[in-house]
Amino acid sequence: MPAPSLPAEFADLEPYISWALATEPERYAKRLASSMTEMQEFYDAAFERLEAAITYCDKQFPLNDMPDDARSLIHLMQSLVMVSFPVEVWKQARVPDSGAAYLDLIQEPVV
Repeated sequence: MPAPSLPAEFADLEPYISWALATEPERYAKRLASSMTEMQEFYDAAFERLEAAITYCDKQFPLNDMPDDARSLIHLMQSLVMVSFPVEVWKQARVPDSGAAYLDLIQEPVV
């Protein structure tokens, strides 16, 4: 499988391409393995481009028939969602006071 890439319009987000992960368990593991500084840097860069990314993908492609670069952009924005609560609210990667609780997503919204 080729390395993920982003549409040319989003080249500024290429430094964060490692966040373009296809599944929720991968995104969660990345969140847990990342420092708050790394998450904050990713969040700051990606949040600024969120609306443009949604507009870019939503106006051009059906959800289940996207080119690989647009799919990578969607996965990148899904990772943004994954880090939003740790960055905005908890100030830590794990959910506070959750003990060993864990939920598995059984179907991804974009395959």
